[in-house]
Amino acid sequence: MNLKVFLVGLLIISNSLIVTAQNIELSKQESNDLRIKVVEKSKKTTSIISDFVQYKHLDFLSNDIKSSGNMVFKSPDLIKWEYVIPFKYSVVFKDDKLNINDDGVKSKIDLSSNKAFKSLNNLIIKSIKGDMFDDNKFEIAYFKNKRYYIVHFKPKDKKLGSFISEFVLSFDKKTLDVIEVKMIESSEDYTLIEFINQEFNKPISSEIFSN
Repeated sequence: MNLKVFLVGLLIISNSLIVTAQNIELSKQESNDLRIKVVEKSKKTTSIISDFVQYKHLDFLSNDIKSSGNMVFKSPDLIKWEYVIPFKYSVVFKDDKLNINDDGVKSKIDLSSNKAFKSLNNLIIKSIKGDMFDDNKFEIAYFKNKRYYIVHFKPKDKKLGSFISEFVLSFDKKTLDVIEVKMIESSEDYTLIEFINQEFNKPISSEIFSN
C-alpha cells in the first residue's frame, strides 16, 4: 500500500474517533426532557450510599491527588464523606455545621456564619442528587456522549463564582444517576468525584452522622 494513502487513512480514522468522542449539545426539547426526568428522580431519592474516588487536580503538580472512601446522604441535608485511602478523614454536614474528624482529632466549623460556604455545601448536596436545575442561579448547558448526559452549571452569583467557576455533572444515560461531579475552581484547578456501587433509598440511621 502507498505510504501516503495509508497515512491519510489513519488521519481520517483518527478524526472520526475524535468526533465520536466529542460531547454533542442537546436540543431544547432534549434538555427539557432530561431536566424533568432528573428532577423527578431526585424528589424520590431519600438516601444514597456510595463508594467514591476523588481526584484533585492542581496545575503545579504533575499528578492528580487521588483519594477514596464512601459517602452517605440522607434527605434532606445530612451528608457524610469518609476518606479511607490514603488517610482516614471524615466530614459531616449537619445542622449548619461542618464536623471534621481527622484520624481522631475532631473540630467543628459553623457554616451559618459563612454564607458562601453554606451555599457551596447546599450545592454539593444538590449535585449529588442531580437537582441543580435553577436558571436563576446558573447558566446551564446540556450535552451527551455515548455513555453520559453531561450538564454544565455556571454560578451567576459572583461570590460563589469566586470559589467555584463551574459544576459539571455526568448522568448515566439509562438510570439518570449522578456518576461524576466535577467542581472547577476560578483558578482552573478542579476536584473530580466518581461514584461507584451506589445504593438508593435504603434506611439510614441518623447515628451515622454523629461524627
